[in-house]
Amino acid sequence: MDESGRCIAVGVTGASGALYAVRTIAALLSIGCRVELVVSDFGRRLLRDELGEFGAIEHLPEYLVNRYGKDVQSGTLKVHSNRDVGASIASGSYACDGMVIVPCSMKTLAGVANGLSRTLIERGADVMLKERRPLIIVPRETPMSLIQLRNLVTSAEAGALVMPAMPAFYQGPKTLDDLADFMAGKILAALGFSHQLYPSWEG
Repeated sequence: MDESGRCIAVGVTGASGALYAVRTIAALLSIGCRVELVVSDFGRRLLRDELGEFGAIEHLPEYLVNRYGKDVQSGTLKVHSNRDVGASIASGSYACDGMVIVPCSMKTLAGVANGLSRTLIERGADVMLKERRPLIIVPRETPMSLIQLRNLVTSAEAGALVMPAMPAFYQGPKTLDDLADFMAGKILAALGFSHQLYPSWEG
């Protein structure tokens, strides 16, 4: 499968884990994807709080180049307002190949699990489920209540792939970036992309 030019929607919400989000975006761009990015209000705050002022959404393209190199310019990045439920990815007729919500807050999870479509992130996720396209939910919450666990099960039963932000350690990570690489690699693999973000387990 030709990986370049594929369209992937990325939702960023207010759960802690901004590094997982930007590493995933950078990895997708580096292999030539069209990234349709939607950041919730609390997701915007998350980027600023965890990455610093330079990580704010208006500086994101420059931030990605400075942190991950010029390969990120191989793809294209389009930013949508989370309030714009009439944007491209809100329609099943738009050729978007998959979506990941990273990190996914429990509020957004509840909206996805119950098909509320109040925001573009929720609507985009709803479109992925109804069109039988890949939807990856990366929750970053602990501990979880029974309500939250049930929402994860409901989403999985509807067709979403639940991928908690639980990086492994067999690859010998030495930095936080190594842990982010692992999660981004898992996400890319689940979307059908090959990658070299972490070494494969060989037994």
